[in-house]
Amino acid sequence: MRLALLGYGKVARAVARLAKRQRGLHSFPITGIQTRHGMAIGVRGLPLDPAFGPPPPSVEEFLDRAAAQVLVELTPHNPVTGEPAISHIRAAFARGLHVVTANKGPIAHAYSDLRDTAARRGVEFRFESAVMGGAPVFNLFRHNFPGVKVLGFTGVLNSTSNLVIEAMERGGSFDEGLAEARRLGIAVGDASYDTEGWDSAAKTAVIANVLMDARVTPQTIPTKGITRLTQERVRELSAHGKTVRIVSRARGSSLRVRAEVLDKTDILASVKGVSNLILFDTDLMGRTGTISIEPTVDRTAYGVWSDLMDIVRSRTSGVAPQGSRNPEQQCFIQKHDDSHRP
Repeated sequence: MRLALLGYGKVARAVARLAKRQRGLHSFPITGIQTRHGMAIGVRGLPLDPAFGPPPPSVEEFLDRAAAQVLVELTPHNPVTGEPAISHIRAAFARGLHVVTANKGPIAHAYSDLRDTAARRGVEFRFESAVMGGAPVFNLFRHNFPGVKVLGFTGVLNSTSNLVIEAMERGGSFDEGLAEARRLGIAVGDASYDTEGWDSAAKTAVIANVLMDARVTPQTIPTKGITRLTQERVRELSAHGKTVRIVSRARGSSLRVRAEVLDKTDILASVKGVSNLILFDTDLMGRTGTISIEPTVDRTAYGVWSDLMDIVRSRTSGVAPQGSRNPEQQCFIQKHDDSHRP
């Protein structure tokens, strides 16, 4: 199954390496790569470090020249609109290509439309690495929980804020925590996107849109981060066996992201460093969840590769495209407890 890669940063290069290493299971030759700086085309498959020529005048021309069967969309995330990734995906669908992405933007801003378009075109749409670095979230329900409805969820989904809080608990400063996140390659250019909770809001929108048919965008989710959190407040809380995490909560039609005070024994407070955790409330399986421990770029790449393998399985088994399945919409309402504000 031939691949066209849009974007060739750390994740895309890791995907290319993994596809080469795992070609004994299935062959995914990369016949086209486009970046902001150039394009490479190779009908028999490109090497890991191809020679790039001038960029094409449009994504549509790139997709036509690549002659691929799957677009792997790995361009940078736009937190405001989800573009241009949304348009990239639509162009691929229009050409009958399946799409795999690790980009939160399209799922946070246009999931229902993209899902329905994929269904109409008879193509597959996968995005396991859009949250939690490829740990099973969407595939968990797609493959392991038939008939299970997601009623709500609670998660700690942002790594940078965890690192900042932990640095302050050790006696360091807010800025020292950010510096550590940047050194690890976790923090985005504008750190307030992480510390004000907007990254968590984007991930909350992704999960709610896919598993609860919420049809929201990050901007519609009430959000409060940790920017005003002080060392004195962190020390005071720690002395009483408490800590702070930016927590995403979904209950029925109500979604929120908020910095919350938690007992250090709370399962949500157990998430350390760059690890993430999500707990789902369901009708048939009760409370279940997924934890991603110290995720790396290689794990994100594995999520993309697992999506590719899932498309292969779906196509060879005759299963209907994921986008054609009715989303789970049944939710429950739970009264919010505001006593956990920091």
